[in-house]
Amino acid sequence: MRKWILILTAALFFAICMAGCESGSAESSKNENSAGENSGKGSSAPVFDFESRTVTLNSGYEMPAAGLGTYALSDEECYNSVTALLEDGGRLIDTASYYGNEESVGRAIRDSDVPRKEIFVTTKIYPTEFDDPEGAIEACLERLDIGYIDLMLLHHPGDGDVEAYHALEEAVEDGKVHSIGLSNWYVEELEEFLPQVNITPAVVQNEIHPYYQEKDVVPYIQELGIVVNGYSPFGGRGHTAELFEDEVIASIAKAHDVTSAQVILRWNLQRGVVVNPGSSDPEHIRENLDIFDFELTEDEMEKISTLDRGEKHEWY
Repeated sequence: MRKWILILTAALFFAICMAGCESGSAESSKNENSAGENSGKGSSAPVFDFESRTVTLNSGYEMPAAGLGTYALSDEECYNSVTALLEDGGRLIDTASYYGNEESVGRAIRDSDVPRKEIFVTTKIYPTEFDDPEGAIEACLERLDIGYIDLMLLHHPGDGDVEAYHALEEAVEDGKVHSIGLSNWYVEELEEFLPQVNITPAVVQNEIHPYYQEKDVVPYIQELGIVVNGYSPFGGRGHTAELFEDEVIASIAKAHDVTSAQVILRWNLQRGVVVNPGSSDPEHIRENLDIFDFELTEDEMEKISTLDRGEKHEWY
C-alpha cells in the first residue's frame, strides 16, 4: 500500500510541475507578444509592391508609395494640386494642421470622382496641440470632412507627446483614424518613446534626400517593421536647383531618359522610402508619379549613396 501511495504522490507532483511550466511558458509568450506590440522589435522590414505601387503598413492598411506633399500650398492652389494628383492616378496626399490647408484637401477629395477608399490621407497634429490632443484630432476630422483619416502623425517631438500619442491610439480604437505614426523622430527619440506606447507606429516621416540620407536611421526604423516616409526629397526650398544639377544625379537621369527629380524619387523607392514631393505644377505632379517604369542599377544607387553630406535643411 505504501508503495502505491508513493507512486501516486510522485505522479501528482509531476502533473503539477508540468501545468506550472506550461502556464509559465504561456505567460512568458504573452509578455513577449505584448512587448513586441509596444516596441516593434523583431519585426521584418516592410516590403514595397511595385506592381500595385503600395506598401502594406503594420496596421494592415496599404499606403501608396508615392504622392503629393501640400506644405506651403493654400486655398485654391492646394485644391487644384490635389485635384491634379487624383486625376493623374495619384492617391497619397500629405497635409497637417500646421499647413492650414486641410479644408482644401478635403474639398478636392469630396469633389473628385475617386472613391474615398482608394485615397490615402496623412495629416499631423503640432506640439502646440499636444495639451488637448483629443480636440486636435476632432478638429482635423472636421476640417478634412472625409469620414476618417488614413494616417495621423505627431508632427515632431514636444511636451506631452506620449500622452498625445495615446490619444491617437484611442482614435484608432474608435475607428476615426486607421494608422498612426511619428514625424521627425530619430533613433534616440524612438528608443525613449516606443516603450511608452501601446501601438507601434505604422510610419515615421523624416527629412530624406541625397544630401541627407539617414543611412543609420532608415534601416533602424525599417527593422522595427515601420515604414519610412521621406519629406523634402528634393532638399527643400532653396536647395532643389543644386540637387537637380548635381553631376551624379543629372548623368543618371540622362542615362535613363528621365528627369533628376524622377531619379531622386526612384532612389528613395528602392531604399524602401515612401515619397510625397510638394508641387503646385500639374506637369511636375504627373512627372513625380511616373517613377515606376525604370529601375536604378546597384552601381547607380551606390553613386547616389556617395553624395550624402549629413546636410539637414529643416530645423527639426
